[in-house]
Amino acid sequence: MTTEERIKTSETRIFKTVFPNNTNHYDTLFGGSAMAMMDEVAFIAATRFTRKRMVTVSSDRIDFKKSIPAGTIIELIGTVSHIGNTSLKVQVEIYIEEMYSFVREKAITGTFTFVAIDEHKHPIGVL
Repeated sequence: MTTEERIKTSETRIFKTVFPNNTNHYDTLFGGSAMAMMDEVAFIAATRFTRKRMVTVSSDRIDFKKSIPAGTIIELIGTVSHIGNTSLKVQVEIYIEEMYSFVREKAITGTFTFVAIDEHKHPIGVL
């Protein structure tokens, strides 16, 4: 399988509903909850790409462009965006979908860096 095919087949999409128990006093999704969900989808995409043990080493930048209200559906999309020797980056986007309309907007973007490790927790090649 080519690198481009691996990137395409490792793209990961997760849908969730934003319930009140995940929101702050403004009735919008907690930023920390969004970051945790983003790290999870990024981890899955990285693991699907490498099929190796992966650990998060950084979240390079997360831009909160739109708040995410309770009672909406969100889609998280993780895509491998850069491949190094022992590390790779995954771009994650969160889209908001209103439950009772066809409105869909990008709310958050972020980049997460992962390192492949062996059973002794030493870095190994991602390819």
